[in-house]
Order: sequence, then structure tokens, then C-alpha cells
Amino acid sequence: MPFANWLKKHLVVIAGLVTLGYLLLPNVIVTVFSFNKPKGRFNYEWQQFSLDAWKQPCGVADMCGSLSISLRIAALATIGATVLGTMIAFALVRYRFRARGAVNSLIFLPMAMPEVVMAASLLTLFLNMGAQLGFYTILIAHIMFCLSFVVTAVKARVMSMDPRLEEAARDLYAGPVQTFVRVTLPIAAPGIAAGALLSFALSFDDFIITNFNAGSTVTFPMFVWGSAQRGTPVQINVIGTAMFLVAVLLVLASMLVNNRRNRQKA
Repeated sequence: MPFANWLKKHLVVIAGLVTLGYLLLPNVIVTVFSFNKPKGRFNYEWQQFSLDAWKQPCGVADMCGSLSISLRIAALATIGATVLGTMIAFALVRYRFRARGAVNSLIFLPMAMPEVVMAASLLTLFLNMGAQLGFYTILIAHIMFCLSFVVTAVKARVMSMDPRLEEAARDLYAGPVQTFVRVTLPIAAPGIAAGALLSFALSFDDFIITNFNAGSTVTFPMFVWGSAQRGTPVQINVIGTAMFLVAVLLVLASMLVNNRRNRQKA
């Protein structure tokens, strides 16, 4: 009976840990196989421990070039989607205008519809405009795709803001720009940061929309897809592990900063 009581008390925590472990299992497998030395072309079976792939992460032709393209597109798409999405979110929350309800509904369409539909639609648009498929068509497509996610994240944060804080700043003779920079922007910053991080992850990871609008440009997900048909180099696991570790470090750093701020406030 004591064990049954303990299990009931900690059942939610146990279920959460099991779910988290299940979600992280692919990342663990990718990390483990980044230290593998396969005998054939495919890195699917464990053969021998080796650090060769970590010593030469760019040892595969064109892989680091495609990675650089993906990082540049993701960074530019994040900036574009974050700036536009933040302005749209503030407009939808703070202002009343015609078709506001319709815009609110249309914002969610890119998140609700299958990616292949949006990819084909954007390809049709680019072809009708006579645009040359490549780096910039991918960038525009990624901004369009990420925009809805930024608007949703920032809008939720703006709706929870207390307008009395901005009114107090104006009562203290702060101008509109100073009020926005000193009061509004710091309060909305967590939502903006969440939208930006989500945009970067979605853009870097996207394959379907990119494949439709890439032309001869090869991003890292497209390189991985092409390599999987001929053979999967271990360096792909190295890059995946490195990206995962960077994301974990960013989350841990954010948690440490928030904990420090909470202690200072207390």
C-alpha cells in the first residue's frame, strides 16, 4: 500500500518524465551514432566508437555549404517574421479596424493547412511573377510560413499586458517612443523571443516548402534527404547533435537568467 500511495502521488511526474524521455529518444540515438564508424555507406548499425566525424565535421562535400545556407535563411527569416509578426500582433490587439476579425482568422491558416498546400501556392505565385527560384524565394516562403507563429506568440503576450503601466509612463511625461522602448518592449520581449526562436527552428528544419521553392539551392534538410538515398555520413549526426546541444544551452541560459531576475526581485 505505501508504494501504491507513492505511485498515485507521483503519477503525473512519472508520466511527464516518461513522455519527455520518449520525445528525447531520437536525439539520444542521433548523438550516440555521431560517434559511430560504419563499415558501409549507411550509419544505421553500431560498429565501432570513433571521433573521426567530430574531428572533421565538414569532411563531406557540400554539407557545410548547405548548412551555411540554412543558417543564413533561418536568421533572415527569423528577423523578417519577428518584425512583421510583432507589428501585426500589436495592431490586432491594440487597434480596431475593418476586417479585424477576418485577419485574426486568416492568420491561423498557414498553421492549420498542410505545408504542401502552402508550398504549391507559393511556387505558383513565384512562377507567375517570373521570379527565379533560389535563395530569395526560399527566404520569402519561410517568412510567410513563420509569420503566423510569431503573431500567435506575441499576441498572447500583448493581450496579457497591463495597459496601466504604459499610462503611468505617459503620466510621468515619457514620450511614445520612450514608453515603447522602456515599458512596452521589455514586457512583450518574452513573447517576441519565443516567436523568434520558434521561427528559427521552423525555418532551419523545413523541407517541404523549401523543396518546392528552392530551384538549384540546396539547404541542409534537402542535403540530408538526398544523402539518405545514397548513404548517410556520420557528419549529419554530428551537426544534428551540435544543433541540439546549442538549443539546450540556450534554454538553460534562459532559465538561469530568469531565476536570477526572480531572486533580485525577491
